[in-house]
Amino acid sequence: MICASRCSDATRAVSLSLADAAGTCRAAVVGVAGPRLTEDERQILRARPPWGFILFKRNCGSPEQVRQLVSELRSASNRPDAPILIDQEGGRVQRLQPPHWSARPPARQIGALAEEDRAAGREAAFLLARLIAHDLRGLGITVNCAPVLDLALPEQTSAIGDRAFSADPELVAELGQSAIAGHLAGGVLPVIKHLPGHGRARVDSHVALPVVECARPVLAASDWTPFRACAGAPLAITAHLLYTALDRQRPATLSPSVIEEVIRGEIGFGGGLLSDDLSMAALGGSLGERAARAREAGCDIALHCNGRQGEMIEVLEAAGPLEGAGAARLARALAQRTPPGAFDPIAAEAQLADLLRSVGHYHAEGIA
Repeated sequence: MICASRCSDATRAVSLSLADAAGTCRAAVVGVAGPRLTEDERQILRARPPWGFILFKRNCGSPEQVRQLVSELRSASNRPDAPILIDQEGGRVQRLQPPHWSARPPARQIGALAEEDRAAGREAAFLLARLIAHDLRGLGITVNCAPVLDLALPEQTSAIGDRAFSADPELVAELGQSAIAGHLAGGVLPVIKHLPGHGRARVDSHVALPVVECARPVLAASDWTPFRACAGAPLAITAHLLYTALDRQRPATLSPSVIEEVIRGEIGFGGGLLSDDLSMAALGGSLGERAARAREAGCDIALHCNGRQGEMIEVLEAAGPLEGAGAARLARALAQRTPPGAFDPIAAEAQLADLLRSVGHYHAEGIA
């Protein structure tokens, strides 16, 4: 824990460098502690404005409160168009929850439908994404960290579980493409995750570093298939996994060879690349070291989620200014967000429910 006095001292120290940071955003996305900004947080964001922000359940109370927080984040950073991110997948990973927002089905339920009727599954994936985008856009949230394109493999950690569509790479690819299209149709940017594939992890990367001992040809023929099919997505998130066939020393997030040769090369992803949350226990070193190493490896954005001010300052300082090829990739990503067309959410809700009725035997886990 960082005590209040240390946070205040650190905040004042960062604020001293306001002049040389003016007009330059940092190559980072950060979370904040609660439903409203504190004065210390305002000073941090004013001194080192990040590229964007990410919201969690702790930040989301009511629609009006979320809209107010979004406005405060953009105002404090002096970035009126700063991207606002969230993880609103459906199922267990849903930051906006009832009673103000509808509970959404998990990806696995969409996959179960697609295994029975491929066309119906694609339609359901599109409708789910379109409905989520409708919810988000009304709050000023512009980026959703979904869909998950990891394979639903039997040995995987429950941290993925029903967040994955299916074990079939081609089916995941199809449903991923439909989900991407649904987000974009709703004026919200999707973020595919977790490159180059989290499906073989046997431990939760929030608590330890998963090690995947699988031959490269097997990974290329299976795990990478959905990501190759969706390589035109605007944004993506890396995996904190160590793939021994790719880099025996460094997890993907911190590996120049995995990012350059696999993610950018064999998979062909050309969009903006975000690290997964740098505060996860899979990574070692200080938060500043993690951010610097992720950026050096090729991540365009360092992601820090827990809202702890001391860590946030470290990440913002270490991430450096957003410039060069990374800035260009992110600008192209943002350009893919366009205003949505006409949409009837009530009709779409009914249509999605009707499609999923045939797989109603599947019971999603409780929302967390």
